[in-house]
Amino acid sequence: MAVFPALYSVQAGDQPVSGEGLQIEIIQKGLGKQVVISQGMREWFMLIDVTPENSVVVRQEKDGARYLVDDIETHDRPMTQGEVDAAIADYINSVQTRVKKR
Repeated sequence: MAVFPALYSVQAGDQPVSGEGLQIEIIQKGLGKQVVISQGMREWFMLIDVTPENSVVVRQEKDGARYLVDDIETHDRPMTQGEVDAAIADYINSVQTRVKKR
C-alpha cells in the first residue's frame, strides 16, 4: 500500500491508497476529477467538473451523517488539467495537515 508524501502527482486510477490513516480515492470525471478521502466516520469530498464554458468545484466534509462543510464555487472559464491536478493535490494536502494536527 502506498503512502502519499506531502507533495505528489495526482493520477486518477492509481488509488485507493492510504496515509495518516486516510483512505484516498481519486476518480477521473470527464475533464475534471473527484477525490474522496475517508477516515472512520469522517469523509472529505471534492469534485471538479470542467465544461467548455466553466468549472464547478464542490467541497464537502462529513462526520457521520452530519455535513460540516458543503461549498460550491463556479469559475467562469474551464480549468486546465494542471489546475485541476493542483487543486486536488492541495485539497488532499490540506486534509492530511488538518488530520495530523488532531
